[in-house]
Amino acid sequence: MRPLAAALLACVALALPAGGVSVGTPGITSTEILLGGTVPLSGPASPFGVVGPGANAYFKYVNAHGGVNGRKIKYLYRDDGYDPSKTIDRTRELVQQDKVLAIFNSVGTEHNLAIRGYLNAVKVPQLFVGTGASAIGRGHKAFPWTIGYLPSFEGEGAIYGRYVVAHKPRARIAVLYEDSDYGKDLLNGLKRGLGKHASQIVVKASYEVTDTDVNSQIAKLRRSKADTFMLFALPQQAIQSFVYAYKLGWHPRIYVSAVSIEPTVMGIARLGTNGKETNGSLSVSFLKDPTSPAWAKDPATALYRSILKRYYPGGKFNDVYNFYGMAVAFSMVDALKRAGRNLTRESLLRAATHMDERKNPFLLPGVTIKTSPSNYFPIGKAKMVRYHGTRWVLFGPLVAAR
Repeated sequence: MRPLAAALLACVALALPAGGVSVGTPGITSTEILLGGTVPLSGPASPFGVVGPGANAYFKYVNAHGGVNGRKIKYLYRDDGYDPSKTIDRTRELVQQDKVLAIFNSVGTEHNLAIRGYLNAVKVPQLFVGTGASAIGRGHKAFPWTIGYLPSFEGEGAIYGRYVVAHKPRARIAVLYEDSDYGKDLLNGLKRGLGKHASQIVVKASYEVTDTDVNSQIAKLRRSKADTFMLFALPQQAIQSFVYAYKLGWHPRIYVSAVSIEPTVMGIARLGTNGKETNGSLSVSFLKDPTSPAWAKDPATALYRSILKRYYPGGKFNDVYNFYGMAVAFSMVDALKRAGRNLTRESLLRAATHMDERKNPFLLPGVTIKTSPSNYFPIGKAKMVRYHGTRWVLFGPLVAAR
C-alpha cells in the first residue's frame, strides 16, 4: 500500500498555498476547531467504524460544556471502507477541500502508513490514529507529524511470549497473522517475548488484508496439533478462526490480538462455539470495559452512558469501540488544551509530543498517555485479561507494552 502514499508526493505542491506561504492556520476560526479523519463505516472492518461517531459524541459533550479555550470542535469523519486507496482520497479531501487543522483518529495501520508521507510533506498533524505499528511509533524522526494511539503491536506480542514462557514453557505454538505491519509486528514481538523458546512456534499461516475467509489457514494450523494458538487477526477473521477451529475439534489455548476483543465480537465467537473455544482465551487491555460488572459503578461508565444517550442515541452501549472513540477523543481534547489559545498546527504538534495525561477516565487505572519528541507510543502499559464465561476479566499487574 505504501507506493500509493509515494504517488501523492507529486501532488504536494497543489496542497500548498501559492508561493508556499501560509495565510492563517487552516481549520481554525475564533469560534471553531475543525478536525478530520477516516474510519471504516462500511467494508470488512466496519466494526471499527463506530470509533468515529463515538469520538464525535465526546466532542459534542465537550462543546456543550464550553469547548476548548473558547472554541467548539467540529469533527468530520469520512468512510474509507478500510481501503487504503480511499483513505488517501478522503484524506486529501479533508486537507485540501475542507481545510482541517489536523487528521485525527484515522483507523488502520496500512491506511495510516499510506497517508503519512503526504501529511508530513504538507505539515498537517496526523494524531492519535488507530495503530500501534512500529513503523509509526519508531518513525518519528522521518515523520514527526504522525503519532499513533494504540499500544505497540510488537510490545503486545512480547507480552504473550513472556506469559507463555512463564506459564507453559513447553507449549507448541501456532500463529495466524495478517500479512501487514500489524500482523508482522505482533509476530515479531511474540518471538522477542519467547526468546530462546521461539522455536516452539511450530506452524504459521498468514492472510491478506482483503481475504474474507481464513478456513484453509485454520485447517493447516490444526494439523500441527499445537496446544497454543496466537490469533493475530481483525474481528471478522478472528470470529471465523474461533468457529472453524471449534468445528474441526481443535481446542488450543487462544491468545487474541487486543483489537479484536470487543465484547460483541467475542459474543459472536462464543455463540458460534458454545463457549468452548472462547472460554479461557487471553489478551491484553488498556481500556475499562463498561459492560463488565467490575466497572458498573465507575464514573467513566456513567459518563459514557450519559454521552451516548444525549449525543449519540443510536450508539450501542455494549459496543465498546464507542468507548475507545471517547478515550482517544479525551486525549485529543487534552492536546488541544495544551496547545493554548494561539492554536496552530505547530503548537498542536508540540502539545501532542509532550503529553503527560494521567487521568483519562476511560483508561484502566495506572494506564497513562505519555509522549515526548522521541516517544511516539502514547500508551506504554496494559493489563492481561482472561475470557471467563461471557466476559473478559482482568488479572495480574500492569505490564510494559513496548
